[in-house]
Amino acid sequence: MNAANLSAHLSPWHLFLNADAVVKAIMVFLALASVSSWAVIAEKISRFRSLSRRSNVWLDLLGSGRSLVKLSASIQQHPKDPFARIYAAVLGEWRQTHEQGLQNTHRGADGLKERINRVAGIATNIEIGKLQRGLSILATVGSVSPFVGLFGTVWGIMNSFQGIAASNNTSLSVVAPGIAEALFATALGLVAAIPAVIAYNRASGDLNEYASTLSTLTGIVEVQLSRQVDAGDPVVDANDAEGRNKPHEKAVQLASGGEVRSIATQGA
Repeated sequence: MNAANLSAHLSPWHLFLNADAVVKAIMVFLALASVSSWAVIAEKISRFRSLSRRSNVWLDLLGSGRSLVKLSASIQQHPKDPFARIYAAVLGEWRQTHEQGLQNTHRGADGLKERINRVAGIATNIEIGKLQRGLSILATVGSVSPFVGLFGTVWGIMNSFQGIAASNNTSLSVVAPGIAEALFATALGLVAAIPAVIAYNRASGDLNEYASTLSTLTGIVEVQLSRQVDAGDPVVDANDAEGRNKPHEKAVQLASGGEVRSIATQGA
């Protein structure tokens, strides 16, 4: 076999086609593992970038006046966002307490604050658990792929030695293809593992950073709701503000009507 033919037989595609059935199955497994890890990598990069941008916007809103009303209006545009779901859970407890009038006593106000804190903590844990999905794939691919590739290498080298023993020929043309097939399995294992390990570390760091941001956001919301409890202000969004103004408008209308009737009676 001349140098040109040898080079052609050492191409990745020919190495795969000429590999033993076991080594070929290992190569297919490693290729699928690499594809799945890259799918997770792309999803996590896009996801955390989007979450980071929105969380910065909401931090700015929480620093402005009448911030919960503005925050509620912004969150309604992203109902599937983790913080939006946490905020919805907190407001659910807030509104239920106010509907039952449980906040009107000092003990009831303290109970509301405690329940808001617990609801926020539970909802945050649920959302962090959802964001962790897919990281196990990266961890598994990163830790297992090198050993799977190594197994393919050992198996391929065993086959190469058997071929050498059967042919009684140790020339490069006989030894190189089998050893190349074996080493190609190790290379595929590293190609699958290295990006997965790097992405896992990056995604874990992004998740921890976002978890810290969620803690900050929920903490600010809890502080502002606590302040509103003590002030007796139930308004947390535009709908609440509109509902609070309606009784006042109705009272003004009734008063105006009463004055009209009184003036009419006096005129009669």
